[in-house]
Amino acid sequence: MIKQLMAGVALAALALCGQAQAQGYPTKPVTIVVPFAPGGAADTMARQLAERLNKRLGQPVIVENKPGAGTMIASEHVAKAAPDGHTVLLAASSLGIAPSLYSKVNYDPVKDFTPISLVASVVHVLEVHPSVPVKSVAELIAWLKANPTKANYGSVGAGTSTHLESELFNTMAGVKMTHVPYKGSAPALMDLVGGNLQVMFDAWASSGPFVRDGKTRLLAVTTAQRSKILPDVPTVAESGLPGYEAMPWLGFVAPAGTPAAAVNRFHADLMEVLKEPAVQEKFNSLGLDIIGNQPQEFAEFIRKDIVKWARVIKDSGAKAD
Repeated sequence: MIKQLMAGVALAALALCGQAQAQGYPTKPVTIVVPFAPGGAADTMARQLAERLNKRLGQPVIVENKPGAGTMIASEHVAKAAPDGHTVLLAASSLGIAPSLYSKVNYDPVKDFTPISLVASVVHVLEVHPSVPVKSVAELIAWLKANPTKANYGSVGAGTSTHLESELFNTMAGVKMTHVPYKGSAPALMDLVGGNLQVMFDAWASSGPFVRDGKTRLLAVTTAQRSKILPDVPTVAESGLPGYEAMPWLGFVAPAGTPAAAVNRFHADLMEVLKEPAVQEKFNSLGLDIIGNQPQEFAEFIRKDIVKWARVIKDSGAKAD
């Protein structure tokens, strides 16, 4: 009886401790580490969220940019940070892709992080030069098979999402476009507009103006479901290549071992912020579709994403170093 009483007291104490942690967090400024340089869509998104989380969390929320090494510098920094919820990473798809792409990665994308939420997908599209006589993915595949040496595709660099999306397309469609890597989207788009490239996967945020001006032809979005931003544009899967899905993403993770109370508090406030019309409007203007999910759902998503892109990297022989 005494043992049962003591056990009950211990459980009650743990519950109270958890409640105290939830009420106490955060106790100091929270830093959002962004793995990209200031000014891009991810950085702008982080600053929008930081401004609003600041009001809800009751502590300053600071954005710290740590670009470089395919987002590995920022990822490693957060992996080694104190697991108290006061340092979080705005992770990108590259968090899980890097270990398959680089020979040396100083973090484990599963073991070294505590997922908080998948925040948004970066809307990517498949487009062609207007001289390519196709208006659907099915027609593009047929044209590529009939003209196996005529198609060059551009990417924003070896091992980037636009490169891997194209290689996934090559494999699934049974075609072989020639890869031409560039240092960024702008020079690749210039060559697509100029006719030196025939095909390109790219972010809608950068390609949209060229599509609207008729300089490139939009065929599809890469996600499994249609984008909220481009509801009238079919997916690659529904317009000629069933099963195709590529979704560059952005989401929050914390160092492994971060208390559940801190994760839950950050997550709850984040979900409320993502509901705000002004935030949704801003995300749309950045070419981002808001998602928002539970920590355990995000954890499972990351694990599946790692496996998927590791297979594509192996099949394509892509390497970034």
